[in-house]
Amino acid sequence: MRLPKLPAIGIRAPRLPGANLKTPNLKTLGPGSVSSLLKIALDVAYVLLALITGVLLLLWVASIFIPIDNLNVTVSDGADGRQMPLTRPLLLFGVGAITAYFGGFLMILRGLRKIFRTLTLGDPFQPDNVRRLRQIGLILAIVTGGVWVAQGLVAARLAPGVMEPQGISDLLTPVFSILVVFVLAEVFREGARLRRESELTI
Repeated sequence: MRLPKLPAIGIRAPRLPGANLKTPNLKTLGPGSVSSLLKIALDVAYVLLALITGVLLLLWVASIFIPIDNLNVTVSDGADGRQMPLTRPLLLFGVGAITAYFGGFLMILRGLRKIFRTLTLGDPFQPDNVRRLRQIGLILAIVTGGVWVAQGLVAARLAPGVMEPQGISDLLTPVFSILVVFVLAEVFREGARLRRESELTI
C-alpha cells in the first residue's frame, strides 16, 4: 500500500536587516590605493618636518653668536621648577638635542616614503626595503637611546631634585616598536627571497 505524498513545507529563515550589505573592497597596493594616500600624507609630513628641522638648525647656529648675558631658564617637571642662568653650553645642548631629535625622525620619514613608493607601485618585496627597514629600526634605536641619556643627563646634572630621570620601564614601548620594525624587515627579506626564487623558476 502506497502512502500519499505529503506536500513539502518550505520554511525560510527571516532575512536580517543589513545582511545583504557588502564590505567595501579597499585596495591596499597600487595606484589609487590606501598606500598611495598614506604616501601623500608622508610626503606632507616630510616637508613640514624638513622645514622645522631646517629652522632648528639655523637656530642652533645662531645660538653660537647671540648674546645670552643675564638670561635665565626655568627647568621644571610639572608644578615645581628651578631657575638657573642660561649658559652657552646649556643653550647649545638644548637646541642641538631638539634638532637631532627632529632630524632623526626626518630620516625615518625619508625611509618610509621610499617604502610606500614601492607599495604604491604594487611591488613591496624589494631588497632595498629590507635595508630601509633596518635603517629605520637603527635610527629609532639611536633616537630612543639619545632621549633616554639626554633626559638622564639633564635630570642628574642640570636639575637634580627637580626632574626625575627616565627608568627602564619607560623604554618598554620604544624597544617593542624597534623590535617590530626589525621583524618587519625580516618578513620583507623573506618575501624578497621568495619572489626571487619564483622569478628564477619561471
